[in-house]
Amino acid sequence: MIAQPYQLYVERKDHAKNMARFYSMSIDANLFGELCLTRRWGRIGAKGQTLIHHFEREQDAFALFLDLTRQKRARGYRTRSAAARESDSAAPSIVIELGANR
Repeated sequence: MIAQPYQLYVERKDHAKNMARFYSMSIDANLFGELCLTRRWGRIGAKGQTLIHHFEREQDAFALFLDLTRQKRARGYRTRSAAARESDSAAPSIVIELGANR
């Protein structure tokens, strides 16, 4: 049984390099009661790849979860809202107003 849910979804975008990647992780129990750390990654909008690690103890799964989270943060991955703010500040903003100005 898991003490609390562990989930992460981060993105890394670089418009100059045409890079738009995602990385997600979660710790869940499977049908047999084993703890599984499920990792998914790939290009945003694509199915991506999946890798599942099986653990007997929650502490081991959580240790890998934290280690991978640190690695991704160091490589520039950010939560979706933080990534959007960073990309919005670098991109010029265009405002289109719709209305009847006749």
